[in-house]
Amino acid sequence: MTTENSQTKLIITLNGEAVIEYDRNKRLPGHQRQFLDKMDLDMARGFDLGGEFVAKADTRQRAKFVAMTLIQAIVNENDGLIAASCAYLANRLPELKQVKAVAKGEQFDLDLVFTETLENQVKVSFVSHNKSTH
Repeated sequence: MTTENSQTKLIITLNGEAVIEYDRNKRLPGHQRQFLDKMDLDMARGFDLGGEFVAKADTRQRAKFVAMTLIQAIVNENDGLIAASCAYLANRLPELKQVKAVAKGEQFDLDLVFTETLENQVKVSFVSHNKSTH
């Protein structure tokens, strides 16, 4: 049984703990919607996904890329990028329920959960690149 909370929230977990609950009902201002469009335009130029260049990404590949960006933003405490990444995933993939990340040393295993069944999860591994401040 699905509750209203699970329908409207995008849950981001890191190492089994919910770190973000993004409310899909929150209306984005025009400039933020335009920024999501800019993200799509930037990704249309291609990007690196797991060590391979993706020239023409489908929706799932874009979701993986943005989810990896989101986890990096969480690790680096980049609130602006966290907000933009969550907004992108919640708005562009309304069927996405959760992003689950588990640290494996300096790498992360990432699951995009669209339904409650395991066969509908998309798994990705990537290496964290922590930014150091001087």
